[in-house]
Amino acid sequence: MVNHQNDVKFIDFLQNELALSTGDIAVALRKHEFDNGPLAMLLWQYGLVDIEQLERIFDWLEDQA
Repeated sequence: MVNHQNDVKFIDFLQNELALSTGDIAVALRKHEFDNGPLAMLLWQYGLVDIEQLERIFDWLEDQA
């Protein structure tokens, strides 16, 4: 993520397209602050998205680049 607007767009995508809850996203964001790993991978690592959703996230991120 490069800027705040991209962060907001990504969170909107997670909520609207993947139906992740605000709580799930908040957990991943807290982990992201400490681990500083890619948010998409943290979502998968903590079981908040499955492999198909992870692929959709990567496709979305690629489209945004």
